[in-house]
Amino acid sequence: MSIMKEEVRMDVREAVEKARHCVAEFFAGEDISHVGVEEVVYDDAKSVWKVTIGFFRSWNRLDGLPASMYCAWDERSYKVVLIDDPSGDVGSMIHCTFTNMGIKAD
Repeated sequence: MSIMKEEVRMDVREAVEKARHCVAEFFAGEDISHVGVEEVVYDDAKSVWKVTIGFFRSWNRLDGLPASMYCAWDERSYKVVLIDDPSGDVGSMIHCTFTNMGIKAD
């Protein structure tokens, strides 16, 4: 059964902004950088947004070098932020890994 458009309360931009804010707040003391949205999925059955955010932590960076020289996917951290659509609440943040088949939650 698919969800009708008017039943979704947040649009994709709102879900992404909420996920980015959640990651930024949670990792505020870790000097993360190059934060970016990797994937956004809406789960119709659960009314949940799944937003994957990728970033570098300070220990994965080589300060002074351009990002293109250290952007190996295996050094990047990925988190999937689950956001309840009806309430707008962040339910959880899950670590995930990148494989040649895409991003998967651990």
